Amino acid sequence: MTLQTRIEAFSKLGISLQNYVDSNDSSSNFSQKLTNVIRNAELQNAWFTQDQIHSALQEWTKALTKENLSNWLQAYTIEEFSKKRVAVVMAGNIPLVGFHDFLSVLITGHHFVGKLSSNDSLLIPFLAEELIAMQPEFKSKIEFTKDRLPEFDAVIATGSNNTARYFEYYFKDKPHIIRKNRNSIVVLDGTESKEELEKLGDDIFKYFGLGCRNVSKLFVPQDYDFDDFFKAMFNYKDIINHHKYANNYDYNKAVYLMSSVKLLDNGFLILKEDEQFSSPIGVLFYENYSNKAQLKQRLEKEKENIQCIVGKDKFADANFGQAQHPKLSDYADGVDTIKFLIQKDK
Repeated sequence: MTLQTRIEAFSKLGISLQNYVDSNDSSSNFSQKLTNVIRNAELQNAWFTQDQIHSALQEWTKALTKENLSNWLQAYTIEEFSKKRVAVVMAGNIPLVGFHDFLSVLITGHHFVGKLSSNDSLLIPFLAEELIAMQPEFKSKIEFTKDRLPEFDAVIATGSNNTARYFEYYFKDKPHIIRKNRNSIVVLDGTESKEELEKLGDDIFKYFGLGCRNVSKLFVPQDYDFDDFFKAMFNYKDIINHHKYANNYDYNKAVYLMSSVKLLDNGFLILKEDEQFSSPIGVLFYENYSNKAQLKQRLEKEKENIQCIVGKDKFADANFGQAQHPKLSDYADGVDTIKFLIQKDK
C-alpha cells in the first residue's frame, strides 16, 4: 500500500464524515451506524455529549482532505522501509483525542496497536472499521486492546504527569513519545473587542474545558476590569445545565468558600487568582502582569507546561477562538509525531 493510497483512503473517510456532519442524514448505512455509536459514546461517558462529539467530527472533516493530508506530509520523506508495530496508549479526555496518533501511525505505513481509554473506546474503533471498508489492506495494520499491550517496536503514550513517570520507566527500552499534563493560557491586555472575548469563550468552554488546548488560565494587566470578560462569557451560560459540569462547579466553589478564598463568580464560571496553570473544571485561574516582555520570558521558561498560548501578541500560538482548531502539524507537546515515526533504527 503506497502513501498515496493511504492518503486517498483517509480522505474518503473524511468525505463520509463531511456528508454526515453537513446533512446528518440518517438514511445511509454509515450515518445510521455513526449515530448509534455517538449515542452509545455519550451513555458510556457523559462528558461526550452529542454536540461535543459532533464538534470533534467537524474538526476532522476539515483535516481529512486529500489537499490537507498531502500538504502536511510533503515536508517529510516517507520511505517504504521495514515497518514497525507502534503501540499507542490513548487518552480519553475529549472525543477522538487519540485520532491524530491513529492517523499518523497508519499514514506513515506502520502497524497501529491501540490501547483504548475506557472513556473513549467506541469512536475510533468505529472509524477504523470504516477505514478498512474503504481500503481493506488496512485490516492487517490495525489492532486494538483494552488490556496489556501485545508485542510492539515503538510507543506513543499520553497521560498525566504521574502516569508519565510510569510510562517512562516501563517503556525506557523502546523508542517512545511520552506526553504529560499541559494547559493552555490566554494573554489579555484590556483592548480586546467584544467579538474577541466571545471567541475566547470557545477556547475556554469547548469540551467542558477538559482538553489540553482549552484555556485554563488568564494573564491580565494590573487592575484589569473583568466586566467585559464576564459579559462575553454570558453566551456560554447553558453549560451549567450539564450535570457533571455543574457538580464540579458547585464542589469547587464550596471548597474555595469554606477556605475563605477570594473569588470572582458569574454563576457558571469561577475566577481565582493563582500562579498554577491547571485549573479545576468550572474554574479559571488568573494572574496579573505588569510587563509583557517579562511575561514572555516567564512563559518561555514555563513552555514545558504550556500547550498553546492564545492572544494577539506575536508570541501567541492561536488567535481568539482558534485554540481548539489545530492544524495537522500542530503536534501535542510540540513533539513532531511524523518525524518520530519515520526515523530509522540506528
